[in-house]
Amino acid sequence: MKEGKQAKRGRFRAKVADFFELPSEIVLDLPRLVLTGRQRLLIENHRGIREYAKDLIRLGTPAGKLKITGADLEILVIDQEQVEIEGRIDHIEWEERGEES
Repeated sequence: MKEGKQAKRGRFRAKVADFFELPSEIVLDLPRLVLTGRQRLLIENHRGIREYAKDLIRLGTPAGKLKITGADLEILVIDQEQVEIEGRIDHIEWEERGEES
């Protein structure tokens, strides 16, 4: 079975990151999520807000859409690099490309 260029490129970048001891999320252009308890979520390397409500936030990321559900969700900080969300975080999930629920 032939392997796609994207997969080969991703593996090469991962090896480079390991060799030079670089953070893989930077080299591979991946989002970084830091969850503190169920109250605070920090997302680095996002691609913007797709939907925002008190019980649902959807963000674009290089890895696809990220869906956060809970109660009293509030965006505390948003800039080009990061989004910080506070509230009762019940569920975090990745949505398949093209999936809208």
